[in-house]
Amino acid sequence: MKAADARAMTLDQLDDEVLKLKKEQFNLRFQRATGQLENTSRVRTIRRDIARMKTIAAQKRAGMPEPAPKADAEPVAKNRKQASLRPLRKPSRAPRRNRRNKRF
Repeated sequence: MKAADARAMTLDQLDDEVLKLKKEQFNLRFQRATGQLENTSRVRTIRRDIARMKTIAAQKRAGMPEPAPKADAEPVAKNRKQASLRPLRKPSRAPRRNRRNKRF
């Protein structure tokens, strides 16, 4: 579930959703233990959804304002050519040392 969808929920709805996700997490743990779990990535998704719901519920209880949507985010390089246009860091001047080239 997206964070924007969770922010539209009330505190009671968030608590109910967390309870539902915890039950699903419990069932997934049993499936994994018995070797019946097919979609292993679902465990990670559920764990992160629970954390997201708990975080948003805690923010609402504390009365924190909702964060503004990110509109000025820089695009992420989608291929190697774009990634290679980033500035390179300077190589270190120190010589590489191995077992034969110790200077202690």
